[in-house]
Amino acid sequence: MNVRRRLISAAAFTTVTALGLGTLTGCAGDSAAAGDTEKFDVVASFYPMAFLAEQIGGDQVSVTTLTEPGQEPHDLEISARQVARLEESDAALYLKGLQPSVDEAIGQSPVKTKIDAAALTSLEVHEEEHDEGHAEEHGEEHEGHDHAHEGGKDPHIWLDPVKYAEVAEGVGAAFAKADPEHASDYRENTEALVKKLTALDAKFRTGLEKRKTDVFITTHSAFGYLAERYGLVEESIAGLDPESEPSGARVRELSRTAKEDGVTTVFYETLVSDRTARTLAEDAGLKTDVLDPLEGITDDSRGDDYFEVMEANLHALRSALGAR
Repeated sequence: MNVRRRLISAAAFTTVTALGLGTLTGCAGDSAAAGDTEKFDVVASFYPMAFLAEQIGGDQVSVTTLTEPGQEPHDLEISARQVARLEESDAALYLKGLQPSVDEAIGQSPVKTKIDAAALTSLEVHEEEHDEGHAEEHGEEHEGHDHAHEGGKDPHIWLDPVKYAEVAEGVGAAFAKADPEHASDYRENTEALVKKLTALDAKFRTGLEKRKTDVFITTHSAFGYLAERYGLVEESIAGLDPESEPSGARVRELSRTAKEDGVTTVFYETLVSDRTARTLAEDAGLKTDVLDPLEGITDDSRGDDYFEVMEANLHALRSALGAR
């Protein structure tokens, strides 16, 4: 993550506050303002948070997403219109540490209910053993990145169905507290979502149980929680930052790892260039495939929602790991 990206300033926020609803003259779906709809208005930071809000809120909520489909969420810069949406919403649902500009805007926003998904489960540090040349070459970059991710803790909790279920339960409780009139609906919807996530976890456990190798290679370390949950080993080309370039030493290291551990596939993702993944695959004689970190749904996604894409990920992993 480029921690030097521009964050919204307090002055900009004040300016937008003064504009009020004048910046929101579009349709109701474009305005997350409590006064504009008869529903509980939620602003979600990016797709995994929006999906939770929609699944748990059901017909009782109106959800606006700050990150547009196809936009890399790590790069999001909050606009004046989006700050105004936050100001007039009933709740903000985000994952602290993933999008610094969102953290800044929500921290300054007067929105009453602020739900940090990172506080609803435990975050962990997922580090890899890179060679010294890689560490020296990218030492400054990783130092900044660790700062952006709160001491290097991995924010990609939604890729572990069990942790995602923990977050869902916390979000459901927060919705019920903020909108008690529809608390029973939120509880019922949360229970249904957690049941589906539990079933997904079972599919992953069964589907990956008998495999030829534990190791898989990705463009960036989005799958640390998933790997830990199912006893796998993720080796990433670029670490937690999807934009960083690997050193030549890291590429050689991964080529050796692929040979030693029977790796067949280098995974890339739809929202980030596949150039580095394809280069490594060609050099090492490997295949390429998509493993979607589910940071957004686009026309290129292998499914229309979280569950469909996660099942596509399971299929891709089974093929790459030689599961039967």
